[in-house]
Amino acid sequence: MATETTNKDLLRGGQFLVKETPCEDIFTPEDFSEEQNMMKASVKEFVDREIWPHKERFEHKDYALTEEVMRKAGDLGLLGIAVPEKFGGLGMGFVTTMLVCDYISGATGSIATAFGAHTGIGTMPITLYGTEAQRQKYVPKLATGEWFGAYCLTEPGAGSDANSGKTKAVLSEDGKHYSISGQKMWISNAGFCSVFIVFARIEDDKNITGFIVENDPANGISMGEEENKLGIHSSSTRQVFFNDTKVPVENMLAGRGEGFKIAMNALNVGRIKLAAASLDAQRRVISEATKYANERVQFKTPIAKFGAIKSKLAEMATNAFVSESATYRAGKNIEDRISIRENSGATHQEAELKGVEEYAIECSILKVAVSEDIQNCSDEGIQIFGGMGFSADTPMEAAWRDARIARIYEGTNEINRMLAVGMLVKKAMKGHVDLLNPAQEVAKELTGIPSFETPDYSETLSEEKALLENLKKVFLMVAGSAVQKYGAELEEHQQLLLASADILIEIYMAESGILRAEKTSKNNGKNAEYQVAMAQLYLYHAVDIVSQKAKEGIVSFAEGDEQRMMLMGLKRFTKYQNMPNVVALRNKIAEKVSAENTYPF
Repeated sequence: MATETTNKDLLRGGQFLVKETPCEDIFTPEDFSEEQNMMKASVKEFVDREIWPHKERFEHKDYALTEEVMRKAGDLGLLGIAVPEKFGGLGMGFVTTMLVCDYISGATGSIATAFGAHTGIGTMPITLYGTEAQRQKYVPKLATGEWFGAYCLTEPGAGSDANSGKTKAVLSEDGKHYSISGQKMWISNAGFCSVFIVFARIEDDKNITGFIVENDPANGISMGEEENKLGIHSSSTRQVFFNDTKVPVENMLAGRGEGFKIAMNALNVGRIKLAAASLDAQRRVISEATKYANERVQFKTPIAKFGAIKSKLAEMATNAFVSESATYRAGKNIEDRISIRENSGATHQEAELKGVEEYAIECSILKVAVSEDIQNCSDEGIQIFGGMGFSADTPMEAAWRDARIARIYEGTNEINRMLAVGMLVKKAMKGHVDLLNPAQEVAKELTGIPSFETPDYSETLSEEKALLENLKKVFLMVAGSAVQKYGAELEEHQQLLLASADILIEIYMAESGILRAEKTSKNNGKNAEYQVAMAQLYLYHAVDIVSQKAKEGIVSFAEGDEQRMMLMGLKRFTKYQNMPNVVALRNKIAEKVSAENTYPF
């Protein structure tokens, strides 16, 4: 059930860098429909009843509790949100599927992982790539939680290089089945799953192939013990061994050699869903830290009133606000793109695959930014609790440990940084995003005479939006010159790609916060003044990061006059007309959080 698109100009993936986005054209959490808000309330009530009170059990490897909670989620229909109605699901739009993923994932990483692995990489490949017969057979059971799914891609020698797996699939002489042999590791939900998505290589094929494999120990399937992990303690994680496991030929997923494509597209969806799964975790950490800071008295004063604690609460809330803004902005873009394709006659499968693929750059950006935000948020949560934060009797240390995996899941953050820039360059070469002409305009501007007129920044966030446009010029200047210098060999310069990616990430995240705050202000919405303060605070930090990363890039490949020209341009493009009072912004945000005694935005 994708929502209807409006007449807005829907940007393609990556075009945010070279085209202005009116604030009216983005979707924000303030735009949730009545149905979506009811769904949010229902999921929060489920989590507060079934998960949050049992956090201690999740920390003590209670795998049976995880399975029990997942079955209850299935009974409520929460496992079938994204599944089409004809296969027993609710057929909700992409934003609603993200909303459920967001709010079911915040209490413990164990359920976040089990839910994400089942609904995403465990079910989605069959929904999107399966034949009609495969979908009729497997998807209804997965949608209700009668069966659970797991995804077998990673091997001891195949992690980030997913296509290098050694697991083999050999066709039988009668051509009726494949025999699969190999070892898979880090398989989430392995301990209670009913069906695996398994990737194996047929003969010496260049690319791996996907198979649907039912979990039957009598068919050559065995497992290692549960892994001892830093976090996500009640997420079942095991090695899975296939020894001459027979799989009917009709259980091949998509075509021969299509497995790598399935894996990559599953990762795109997984990345934006991982960002969503890291949102309510931030809200809960902030809320718990705020309650503690209001109750903890030192020197006859609640520590929430100290500037050092205000600074932390403000930065945590700001990052959560921006994470939320960017994640739902991209989610609605994907939903709208799916709707456009469906209205043009594409099947649901084709529309969703292409809709997500279109915004693969944004998915990688979000995966990196939001996974790092929840890690920083939980780290500061421990700090606010002080010595108690280090104790397993308070929720902070578990949140910190659970957060750590998010920077590794769905492709490491280093891989995703390089992917974001690499995909953008490829899009430019295909003509999908015009980087060349804007980059040439920036090059002309560098040699031109700068304007000395004082601009009118009387409109709310007008200076911030102007500065944001200049940050985009910084990216075009650095990345454009790097592409010109290195061409196809750019991918070999990983540190330069990482620096460029950080600039790209800060632009998208800062813009998302600014546009949401501007939209709320124009609509006289609740908390508009605080949203503006958070957008300003985030941009202030983004400017510093962009400046540092751009300088690092420029001095790595430019010399002499070219280097001097670019460094002068960088100084010009990162200059404030009116520098914000950062301490005042933090105080304003933190005092609102403290007064509400929770994350209130």
